[in-house]
Amino acid sequence: MSVASLRRAARESVAGLPREFWWLWTSTLVNRLGAFVATFMTLYLTVDRGYSASFAGLVVALHGLGGVVSSLGAGVMTDRLGRRPTMLAAQASTAFSVALLGFMEHPAAIAAVALLVGMTSNASRPAVQAMMADIVRPQDRVRAFALNYWAINLGFAVSATVAGFVAEYSYLAGFLGEAALTLLCAVLVYVKLPESRPERAAAEGAAAEPETGLGTVLRDRRFMGVVGLSFLISLIFMQGSFGLPLAMGSSGFSTGDYGLVIAVNGVLIVLLQLPVTRFIEKGDPQKLLVVSALLAGYGFGLTAFAGSVWSMGLTVLVWTLAEIINSPTQMGLVARLSPLHGRGRYQGMYTMSWAVASLVAPLMAGFMIDRWGANWLWAAVAALGTVAAAGYWLLMRGLDESGEPAAGPEATASATALPAPAPAPAPEPAPVSAPAPVGVPAPVPVPVPAPAVAEA
Repeated sequence: MSVASLRRAARESVAGLPREFWWLWTSTLVNRLGAFVATFMTLYLTVDRGYSASFAGLVVALHGLGGVVSSLGAGVMTDRLGRRPTMLAAQASTAFSVALLGFMEHPAAIAAVALLVGMTSNASRPAVQAMMADIVRPQDRVRAFALNYWAINLGFAVSATVAGFVAEYSYLAGFLGEAALTLLCAVLVYVKLPESRPERAAAEGAAAEPETGLGTVLRDRRFMGVVGLSFLISLIFMQGSFGLPLAMGSSGFSTGDYGLVIAVNGVLIVLLQLPVTRFIEKGDPQKLLVVSALLAGYGFGLTAFAGSVWSMGLTVLVWTLAEIINSPTQMGLVARLSPLHGRGRYQGMYTMSWAVASLVAPLMAGFMIDRWGANWLWAAVAALGTVAAAGYWLLMRGLDESGEPAAGPEATASATALPAPAPAPAPEPAPVSAPAPVGVPAPVPVPVPAPAVAEA
């Protein structure tokens, strides 16, 4: 490919996105550049502080539990208070709690503050994703989510390298560095990002839009199906951090070997996320999610047959391609299925699926490897990928290629739950070749939620 082609591809990847998106993207990058606690918590507790592996596991689990607890609450705050206040509160409290963790000495205090860090650090995610859905046009959302995911991985790749050297000098410096960068992220949000929460329209004579509560989200069968499938996919991908190092260690590979193998994941995402997104952003979400689930499940499943570093690197290539396809496609689908004034709650529920998976995945990996061996884990992961693929195929029947519900009674019911612009005076009807469908409202420039939202 020529230099001119590469430049054109780069321009097409970033063109047409609003300025607010790029400030949000920058805040994400800055935030991930400071990622230290989640990466080095286990080493900090076992190597620097001398605690047992079981205590380190407890603290890491509490950190994950904090994320589960805060997901739904942060989603409610995002809808009620707004995206910007939620992000500011989450990032400022994260900066404080991370700095505080670096000074804790007593085991109970470390565990309690780790829980607090997990709660605060996860609280900004529903607000970030809801704001992205607010400010980016529906046809650009997959590309926007892909760019944001790329920033997350780029920031993590840089921070993991730099933080490793910082930790050799001082773990406290790492905690304070993350706190400073998180605070900088909050400053960027305060200075550069306006509130994007849609205002409720109060059109004269129009029925009030139904309130979206957590009960509405739970009754939305299609969306909760997406949440359940997200949990399965998360269990699969998280085996790269939990099952893979355990399996390689039990097979005699060194930590350096694991580092080389898992580095393939980060490098490929940085190199391929944007080019691949150019091909998937106009594709059929159903087919893309089915293919990504199969690639994820069988990519990890192939690890059972990998006996060398290079062959394991090839398996990482397969499931990384699945991750590149799945993440922006699924986040774009979540944004489309979320009602205009309930995006925070919907994003909070979606975020919780990943947080719960982060608790279950290490338990699943440890139990299966200890009881039956690593090959049973990889067989189970391949089965999960197959189940997820079948689930996506069944769940997304009736959606058009953009991920919107196809026209029909259910789609009509969903559409009527959203505020529509005042109708223009209708012209005299002209003869047409076929009658127009009865009861279908004029299209509105907002994403259509799942059918069950209309039940609220």
